[in-house]
Amino acid sequence: MKSKRYHLFEVVGIELEYMLVDQETLKVEPKVDELFTLKYGSLTSDVENGNIAWSNELVAHVVEIKTNGPSSQLKDLAYDFHKNIKEINALLHQKKLQLLPTASHPFMNPLTETVLWKHSYSKVYELYNRIFNCKGHGWSNVQSMHINLPFYDENEFEQLHAAIRVLLPILPALTASSPILDGEITGFLDTRLEYYKNNQKKIPVMTGKVIPEQVFSSKDYHQKIFKPIQEAISPYDTEKVLDHLYLNSRGAIARFDRNAIEIRVIDIQECPKADLAVAELVVESLKYMIAHLDLAELKSWHEDDLFSIFNQVISKGNEVILPDSFASLFGMEAEKVSVKQLWEFLYEKVASHLSKDAQESISIMLNEGALAQRILKAIKENPSEMRIKEVYHQLAHCLAENKIFKL
Repeated sequence: MKSKRYHLFEVVGIELEYMLVDQETLKVEPKVDELFTLKYGSLTSDVENGNIAWSNELVAHVVEIKTNGPSSQLKDLAYDFHKNIKEINALLHQKKLQLLPTASHPFMNPLTETVLWKHSYSKVYELYNRIFNCKGHGWSNVQSMHINLPFYDENEFEQLHAAIRVLLPILPALTASSPILDGEITGFLDTRLEYYKNNQKKIPVMTGKVIPEQVFSSKDYHQKIFKPIQEAISPYDTEKVLDHLYLNSRGAIARFDRNAIEIRVIDIQECPKADLAVAELVVESLKYMIAHLDLAELKSWHEDDLFSIFNQVISKGNEVILPDSFASLFGMEAEKVSVKQLWEFLYEKVASHLSKDAQESISIMLNEGALAQRILKAIKENPSEMRIKEVYHQLAHCLAENKIFKL
């Protein structure tokens, strides 16, 4: 049965992912099933907890916390998410575990520490593992925030998809939080997305160029995205376990079963206050773009050109200089506009529509840099394992207390 349809920005859905780690060593612990048993009294894959729900993910050390259905507002959700984080941490404390934020664990060895979820949907996860080998950073060491935004009809899908495609390449400049893997600085502020680009290279049509193709109707979407995925996966999925409608792994995916687009390029932040600030800014920026920018110009951007910007941003963040044509799309006529300047421009346009908490959080991201930049500044050059652990213990405290990580 099709779910209820909503108009643009009438509701929102938020999903946040966190890893379970040892309180002292920060080693990942594949014990989400034990967490759910502590909460529910018996093993389950989903926990409904009022207007927030918990669920498992591909790997057994990651828990997803999400709105329990569409939410009509964003401004109180940070409190609701934090309330659930406090409850989860209290349950985990019995096993000397805790939740850890950021989009990647700084020390996890995915070859030796990956444990797939062994309960519900395990057949799907096992097939994914056989096809792609999920014992890698792009699969088992990733945490993100997903924002789900509705569209009512074909016209609203066209507008929303056109705006989201153009916003995707610059989002990591605000939200990158994965600068360290295997105990070393990777050279990318958003290493999660560097892996994301390539983790399905065996069947490249599943991810495409991360930035979705220029498709602005459900018919074209099925023809140009879903159909090639279905054809490519068929030789591997002989038992028909996988649904091609759910295999699309672009940075924003259309969900026509519930008339929504899900944005997937946002790294998880240090606390819900920061995550929901980003969500508020994304929503208001998209509203501004749809209301004030030329739809034909938005639609004219090819994914290759947007992907070029995206590639630079996941490495260098807000320092990247944008093509003049991209900056002028937003009405900025100056030469050599940086991503930071574009975000400052957008923030100025929409700040009055953001909550005070969101304004505070976004101001820190703009002034002090994305969380990845703040992490690197905190650990300084040539970081020791001890210093990295100190910083990530601080980040765990930020999550527990719902506080922004500041230098």
